[in-house]
Amino acid sequence: MVPALLLFALLRSTLTWASVDVDNKGQCLCNVLLPATTFPTHTMDRLDQTSVQISHTLELETSKVQGYESKLIIYTERLENLKLRVEEMEKDPNKMTELELENLKIEIKQVEALIAELRGSVQTSSPTFHILQAEIHNVTTSLTQLESYDKNKVLELRRKYAELQQDIVECEELQDESFTPEIGSCNHGGISNISMPYIVQLGAHVNEGYLYGGWGRDSKPKPGFEEMYWYSGYTSPYTYNLYLYSDYTNLLLRQQFKYFVNDYKGYGNNNIMHGNYYYYNCYNTGNLCRINATTFAVETRVLPDAAWNNKFSYSSATYQDFDFAADENGLWVIYATEASKGNMVLSKINVDAFSVEQTWVTNIFRRRVSNAFMVCGVLYATRQINLNIEEIFYKYDTKTGKESYISIPFNKQYEGFVYLDYNPADQRLYMYSKGYYIYYNVKFQKLQQQVEVSMYS
Repeated sequence: MVPALLLFALLRSTLTWASVDVDNKGQCLCNVLLPATTFPTHTMDRLDQTSVQISHTLELETSKVQGYESKLIIYTERLENLKLRVEEMEKDPNKMTELELENLKIEIKQVEALIAELRGSVQTSSPTFHILQAEIHNVTTSLTQLESYDKNKVLELRRKYAELQQDIVECEELQDESFTPEIGSCNHGGISNISMPYIVQLGAHVNEGYLYGGWGRDSKPKPGFEEMYWYSGYTSPYTYNLYLYSDYTNLLLRQQFKYFVNDYKGYGNNNIMHGNYYYYNCYNTGNLCRINATTFAVETRVLPDAAWNNKFSYSSATYQDFDFAADENGLWVIYATEASKGNMVLSKINVDAFSVEQTWVTNIFRRRVSNAFMVCGVLYATRQINLNIEEIFYKYDTKTGKESYISIPFNKQYEGFVYLDYNPADQRLYMYSKGYYIYYNVKFQKLQQQVEVSMYS
């Protein structure tokens, strides 16, 4: 298994080429070629120095201009005085003595010299301002190029990082007996293991304070929307918005093609997109809600006997009364009732009629569980082992009614998480934790390798 820290280090590097091989001991090895040039920090340094120089030059030129302004005031006053004296002399030349006339000539020459000096200073400063304008233009151009470089480089890095992750997954598949069945197939013996966490980025709000919410793909997308992603995030357990992205790239760029605020608010986090509908727990009720993502029409249905108002919520999140889940067999809702004494109850939903089709009652207390999800008609429940490890510890098969304890640990990047759902469209687990998008690849046992420990054996 390749250490997560190595992958995170690779993500931060500007990779040009990377591959995964197996050494003579059968271990996966990452081969990485770093480019000759990484992010142009030298350009950033030059821009920083240029900025300081421009600032210093502007300060000097500003002080000069202030000095010119003071001199102009003095020169204007002296010229005005000379003008008055010349006018007096013109009125009565006989009153002007030869000495006074000589002094006047000297003063006029002095003012001419001062004006010539001032003109020279202004002419010297004028090119300086032109140079400053050119420098500012160059800085702006460089910043624009850097901005474009950064955006393109980030997308390139994410693509290469995803390719490297896929290579590692394929390498790990060669080392164990687990496998990945065809999308939509249940020809396997259940979950074998969960991959390392793939941390995508912060949600659309770019704020770790948005602790509540979820994200993922439509588990049964309409034609033309197979690549669509959704996100819904909040600072409290109350749900009220939905962001839709046409594909993974636009999710990363946070460029939604549709966004709406829901007038019919909801509770909880394990909401889901299924068949172009967004399913959630209606606010302050024991009812199911769904929104048509095209028309924004809202429908509600009573979930019979369901406990609500945070009575039997998951241990990892408050007000998680209903947990919507999708798998290869359709749509489900996981909850608890008074009659079940808080044990987990599972209902299959008929999406056409938007009604409960069939219900199963388990023997696992819901508050013991961190979260749960469905795969091929089997309910899987998780619990916290420590700050960094979560464990799939329980499963219930709706086809046989058999339940058992299992142990499939997987890593967490953060201690707390509020959303965990399997998506049959890509066989991934989607997690929402501390405002971050996280996902896992799911591996399955071959049928002959299926091993279980009965809860009652």
